[in-house]
Amino acid sequence: MSLLFLNISCLKHTFRLRISHKIRKNSPQNLFGSNFLAFGLIHLRTSRMCSRDCCGGPGGSQKGGNTCTEKKGKGAAVTEKVIPTPQSLLNNGKIQCSLTPEELRALRVLNEDTYPYEVIQEIADFIVKGAGMRPKIGIICGSGLGSLADIITDAKIFEYEKIPNFPVSTVEGHAGKLVVGHLEGAIVMAMQGRFHFYEGYPLAKCSMPVRVMKLCGVEYLFATNAAGGINPKYAVGDIMLMHDHVNMLGFAGNSPLQGPNDPRFGPRFPALVNSYNKDLINKALEIGKSMGIESNMHVGVYSCLGGPTYETIAELKALRMMGVDAVGMSTVHEVITARHCDMKVFAFSLITNKCSTEYSDMKDEEATHEEVMSVAKNRQKACCELVARLVREIQAES
Repeated sequence: MSLLFLNISCLKHTFRLRISHKIRKNSPQNLFGSNFLAFGLIHLRTSRMCSRDCCGGPGGSQKGGNTCTEKKGKGAAVTEKVIPTPQSLLNNGKIQCSLTPEELRALRVLNEDTYPYEVIQEIADFIVKGAGMRPKIGIICGSGLGSLADIITDAKIFEYEKIPNFPVSTVEGHAGKLVVGHLEGAIVMAMQGRFHFYEGYPLAKCSMPVRVMKLCGVEYLFATNAAGGINPKYAVGDIMLMHDHVNMLGFAGNSPLQGPNDPRFGPRFPALVNSYNKDLINKALEIGKSMGIESNMHVGVYSCLGGPTYETIAELKALRMMGVDAVGMSTVHEVITARHCDMKVFAFSLITNKCSTEYSDMKDEEATHEEVMSVAKNRQKACCELVARLVREIQAES
């Protein structure tokens, strides 16, 4: 982790942007380029500066060096250290900045907490126009499940960084691409990479793509994830169809619907008791039976924690007492956003590790991201077939 400080000067103040950023290994350290992964909020602060307007004006006088004396009150003078502003940055009192439009866009996106309806409509219009088709089903691919998007035909691919006002995914196993095309006769759009709370994005931004899907024309949301199995009956490689969730981030006061409500998306107080579509769950169970994997399928309760740390044993015990069967770091806020705008939701977790609920000194019981990715890769075929056949069922009823 390193810090970048960017000074933009205007009149008597220097605006200092403090940006946390991370560079991928073995890649050029391009500022805001394709290999630049920026996350977190931009912190903006002002400080005094020396310039021709500052020290030459009636409010202050130049003392030499980097010291500026400013008059305050009757005869009082305060001396403070300031950073001289290069005259090359000043242009008749206006900001003179060498950042490219793409870099300025990255700064703006980083500093956005919520997206107004009009901005989301612009993103949706960009995708629909670029794809030349309007999708009916949206798919969010979980960690290691990006191959779900690879089965889409006649695909139009949009890299996140090239979509106006769109964030970027910074997690291994999330390709950062939006794919629009055909699957089993239906027009679908799939996200190869989602956004997580632990990446520094607020929940409204994490789930913003769901609203984009809605304005693109999506009626059904398929959300997938890799999760840890808390239920002792679950084995690694099993699939848990979600029929409910426990919103732990909501317990802490975090919600993707915080802030003013726009009724064009949905009501101020949406009900969530029927968040997961029962008809789609039953169809998926029938499909699993015909695939011969019914013994590896379950219906259960999912919970989302903030991450990026995996859970402690005490936390897992508490979750199990609450009736949670699997735990991860995503999906719930996406489901909340989807239900808020009246989309039908189907979601499942691929169990990629068994959670430890007993204290042990054995290190091999600790969850790792590599384990998650490995299991997801081995079960991609079954997950892809399940999704494809469920899409076929929906399309057949249209």
